Amino acid sequence: MRIIMSIILIRHGETELNVARILQPPKTPLSSRGQQQAQAVAARLATMRIGCLISSDLPRAKQTATAIASAARLSISYSSMLQERNFGDLRGCAYDGFDYDPIAMEDAPPGGESLVTFRARVVQALALVCKSHADSNRDVAVVTHGFFIRTMVEHCLALPGELGSSHRISNTSLTIFSAQPPHRIEVINDCGHLTAELSDDVRSLSGS
Repeated sequence: MRIIMSIILIRHGETELNVARILQPPKTPLSSRGQQQAQAVAARLATMRIGCLISSDLPRAKQTATAIASAARLSISYSSMLQERNFGDLRGCAYDGFDYDPIAMEDAPPGGESLVTFRARVVQALALVCKSHADSNRDVAVVTHGFFIRTMVEHCLALPGELGSSHRISNTSLTIFSAQPPHRIEVINDCGHLTAELSDDVRSLSGS
């Protein structure tokens, strides 16, 4: 059972670079499979009480948000604040080509964003979506990115013990939390709208 007045985080649909485990350049679009996932999550969200739709302005998020907007008859507000962490010159490189975890690196990669700066932006983004909730007084849907959602879950939200402490954020999964502090998470990484053929469960996808 869902709580009333929630914020719903949605990871964008799959891209070819998700599957290839490559840090994604900004212009990366959805794959054909990702577009199908976007249509599936859009159909689910069309049945929910959503008053506002906000999206990262990167193409893979915008394509996902466009599908949701069409199904739910909503307009979209875009914000660069919801973008994935900027990995600078590392974008376009394969995860397996590093001898360290580039996602977890604290320093800013050349031309990119440090982990501290990124986390501060996630905190600002939470304030943005909470204001949108207050203005609309209805549920807010937010289309963003895998590492962004994971960072918000780990550093900004209240994660009940029964939900565990480590979670994967799959393509087009829903993570739902209360719009009021302490922002208690009710649902995390819910992919109930995806068929077995569209689920990430059989794949090893990394997050952006």
